[in-house]
Amino acid sequence: MTTTPWHFRQTDRMFTHLCWVVLVLMTGTGCASHRDTHELLDSLLWVRTSAEYHVLSSTTYRQAGEALDRALRERTWSAMPEDTGDIANWPPAVILDLDETVLDNSAFEGWLVTQRATFSPSAWDDWVREADAPAVPGALDFIAQAHSKGVAILFITNRHAGQESSTRLNLEKLGVPLPNDFDTVLSEGEPPFNWPADKSSRRQYLANRFRILLLIGDDLGDFVSGAGDTPEQRVRLAREHSERWGTTWFLLPNPMYGSWERALVSPSLSDDDRLKAKRARAGARR
Repeated sequence: MTTTPWHFRQTDRMFTHLCWVVLVLMTGTGCASHRDTHELLDSLLWVRTSAEYHVLSSTTYRQAGEALDRALRERTWSAMPEDTGDIANWPPAVILDLDETVLDNSAFEGWLVTQRATFSPSAWDDWVREADAPAVPGALDFIAQAHSKGVAILFITNRHAGQESSTRLNLEKLGVPLPNDFDTVLSEGEPPFNWPADKSSRRQYLANRFRILLLIGDDLGDFVSGAGDTPEQRVRLAREHSERWGTTWFLLPNPMYGSWERALVSPSLSDDDRLKAKRARAGARR
């Protein structure tokens, strides 16, 4: 049987149509776990490659070091708004967050981008157990400076208690001092306190034992309660403490994730609905 040119054209059109159908089906069914959006890509690359990120982080830590010297000279200096009593003779300490404040997890975020995947607790747990996160620029110099001046280095992290041993190993690899006589890594859910995700109770627990000179973190929740409010309320909350930013409180840049993102859209939404809500927010006027 002789095949006509018309037959070839019809077959080609049918094959092309079939390819488009398969592509649409693959895209529609895979969006929950495989995505090809760019909302994380640019912020990740900014953290991993830009001179601007390096300058901001290292400068923030340098300014924190200068504030530390002033705080040690002024015996009533405190980073805790609640401190009104006599704290002059209490042992000095600084409180730091860990993720994106001391530990740089951008390699994990990069894995999510290259895999076109969304965050999952199991993938995060695998990363934490590797205990191989490098340090945020400026963090180790600041910690060494504080340690040399006899200032206790305290960490409040929302890594879960089951991840604390891996977290400690990661810090030890980086040369961060961890004493044996006092727990300086307070994790979410850690017994016997079962700390909640809100860090205020842990800050107060430490403030009852130390004179807290500085708070250092990458998220509003590292400083105050209420970080989960609406974006507008969060800005108002930050402004209420305007005199503390850059003096007793030091904020590291983190455009990749945080309570700012959860304030935009509910984590309980599907991935598609979260992206739709973000795009709607991006197109809204201030």
